[in-house]
Amino acid sequence: MIQTYLPGIKNGTSHQFFLMAGPCAIEGEEIALRIAERIVTITDKLQIPYIFKGSYRKANRSRVDSFTGIGDEKALGILEKVGKEFGVPTVTDIHESKEAAMAAAYVDVLQIPAFLCRQTELLVAAAETRKVVNIKKGQFLSAESMQFAVDKVKDAGNPKVILTDRGNTFGYQDLIVDFRGIPVMRSFDVPTVMDCTHSLQQPNQTSGVTGGKPALIETIAKAAIAVGADGLFIETHPDPAHAKSDGANMLHLDLLENLLTKLVRLREAVLAKD
Repeated sequence: MIQTYLPGIKNGTSHQFFLMAGPCAIEGEEIALRIAERIVTITDKLQIPYIFKGSYRKANRSRVDSFTGIGDEKALGILEKVGKEFGVPTVTDIHESKEAAMAAAYVDVLQIPAFLCRQTELLVAAAETRKVVNIKKGQFLSAESMQFAVDKVKDAGNPKVILTDRGNTFGYQDLIVDFRGIPVMRSFDVPTVMDCTHSLQQPNQTSGVTGGKPALIETIAKAAIAVGADGLFIETHPDPAHAKSDGANMLHLDLLENLLTKLVRLREAVLAKD
């Protein structure tokens, strides 16, 4: 179905899962292009449809002194350049309804952050751009409740909806993934994605900096493919320890090819069983 939403997507005739991947935030042109080039090389080799991900602004931060971005137009311009230079669609977050049209001028997919997935005005504004709308499931919601978010976008005249799971709040400082949610959300007849990195966050740490468990990214990704996820969302960086945002739960870029190679084999086994 992602090929229907994005008819020009590379490797679109593949039966593989699709991938949304890139840095958490756009930190600069050089590093964005370097990350994109590496991922495009890997996904072309493995015939994986690919969407480059990068947040042009980080609005949801734990501390007031946390990195939020390099400037909206500058970051959006970098996203546009990545898309044109590598021939791939791009995705970024929006946080307020007034941002929808602005971001839509530069990217192919508008992402609704998990904490904002119930914001009707935001969903409708995203829908009205006629871009693909990726809605992240709130950590506080059941999979079943995401039907209403889908309906808001479709009722605004836009059938191009993706749902992304990123775990559920477990206590005050942890998340847990209920994989029953993947088939539930797929039953809404929309592509369903597993966010393999944010689902391993450990929010609300006493330092004010979100923690994570990146060693379990492979576990989450394998389980998602096994239960039928249509796509995976993975934030990756060549130096997570020095990334400006969410470094604690990002996958090191050097580990991506090996992980995706395993997941491609797993996907083939799942399809063969079906």
